[in-house]
Amino acid sequence: MIEFSHVGVRYEGAARPVLTDVNLDIEEGELCLVAGRTGVGKSTLLGAMNGLVPHFTGGRLTGRVRVAGFDTAEHPPRELAEVVGVVGQDPLAGFVTDTVEEELAYAMEQLAVAPDVMRKRVEETLDLLGIAELRDRPLRTLSGGQQQRVAIGSVLTAHPSVLVLDEPTSALDPTAAEEVLAAITRLVHDLGTTVVVAEHRMERVAQYADRLLYLPGDGTVVSGPPAEVFAHTDVAPPIVELGRLAGWTPLPLSVRDARRKARPLREQLAGRVPDRPSERDGEPVLTAREVRVRYGGVHAVRGVDLRLRRGEVVALMGRNGSGKSSLLWALQGSGIRSGGTVDVLGSDPKALRARAARTRVGLVPQSPADLLYLDSVAAECRQADLESDAADGTARKLLDRLVPGIDDAANPRDLSEGQRLALVLAVQLAAAPPVLLLDEPTRGLDYPAKRQFTAVLASLAAAGHAVLLATHDVEFVAAAADRVVVLAEGEVVADGPTADVVVSSPAFAPQVAKVLAPEPWLTVDEVAKELP
Repeated sequence: MIEFSHVGVRYEGAARPVLTDVNLDIEEGELCLVAGRTGVGKSTLLGAMNGLVPHFTGGRLTGRVRVAGFDTAEHPPRELAEVVGVVGQDPLAGFVTDTVEEELAYAMEQLAVAPDVMRKRVEETLDLLGIAELRDRPLRTLSGGQQQRVAIGSVLTAHPSVLVLDEPTSALDPTAAEEVLAAITRLVHDLGTTVVVAEHRMERVAQYADRLLYLPGDGTVVSGPPAEVFAHTDVAPPIVELGRLAGWTPLPLSVRDARRKARPLREQLAGRVPDRPSERDGEPVLTAREVRVRYGGVHAVRGVDLRLRRGEVVALMGRNGSGKSSLLWALQGSGIRSGGTVDVLGSDPKALRARAARTRVGLVPQSPADLLYLDSVAAECRQADLESDAADGTARKLLDRLVPGIDDAANPRDLSEGQRLALVLAVQLAAAPPVLLLDEPTRGLDYPAKRQFTAVLASLAAAGHAVLLATHDVEFVAAAADRVVVLAEGEVVADGPTADVVVSSPAFAPQVAKVLAPEPWLTVDEVAKELP
């Protein structure tokens, strides 16, 4: 179905090729997981499958890529639209209409699908992805996760033979991600659709994959059964890292398989308790009372009380559309606040000028590229140091801790999604405000980058800052957060220590907790510290 023959890709001005002599043969009906560090070329590999590389992105492609018999060098993306459906990392950037139903129908209109068939496919897709209630909603009013599902649906309505997805679950809560993956696997098994997925949160996808395409970063692609390839990768889901630590062969990819192997490990850990920091008792730096946010007749946040203490990292969790982003913007001061009060060290950020408010509360939004406006990485870092009154090189050092090796001269718009996010995080962290608000801060970050980011947050907490991050990344929460607050329908339904809150919910429990239950372990690092 997809054939790469001696394929190489090199962009103008790049020091080395992104892809070098890649040879692949992906069969019909396979689900392939694409893995690798941030910026190694995963999006380029996906783009080559429908002709976006090089027809749209530029650069020089050597070798041959054939999809369902079509040579992508001879057929531009518009001619491959019926064969290959693509969903990018930023769903909002790909929308061309105003409402959900219009977006689902758009691709079929371009392909001249009969109206009665269009209507039937739209209804099927709405039900398949659980978005029927969003039918008439304007796309820009949807949460990030809702936009992600609509983007996937807009591609599915055309019934392509090949589906290419770039981080399809990155903005979805655990339950919504499972629903989308269930729909994708149904397409694979029931219709024989070939699906290629690039995903940093591999714990969600690995168990469903027939093949792993691993990019080590030298331009090559390693292809093979996931359990075999994962034995030698520098990125792997927690369940695989636990298997490596325990010496399990073959490496398990699902919780069920891991639990079958884990009895001796559970017995070895029985009676031991993880070494975790005690509950933070620092002074409150942010106090919110009865915060409300309303958009017309929609109540996004309903009377939330929240207190953040110095030295505390708090995770804000909940299903898509539960009000997490609305609450963050209300706390930061520039978003809508229909009622309630927010106090940060004696001042309400909403009553301060923008520059003064930034010294109290920093916010990294879901679309971090909105905060980038200069023409090079070096310029963004210099400007961040200047505006934050930080020492020269502060932002650059933070960036190198998150994602090392980004060229100073690179244009931020040419970076991968994960690299752009890391740059914005560095820009905001340079200011080191007493309160830092992060909206989905790990989208596009690989596992090593998230470990570095966890260390950055720990150092900020140790310096007395308070961090509130809205996220669906349960593995990151298990490693980084001291406390978890869960929202549902705009209200707080749980608030407590991370270990208590995440383990009590199957949806929010990390893989290690599921494998080792009832023992109280959350991460591979905790287990590694206890083993000889």
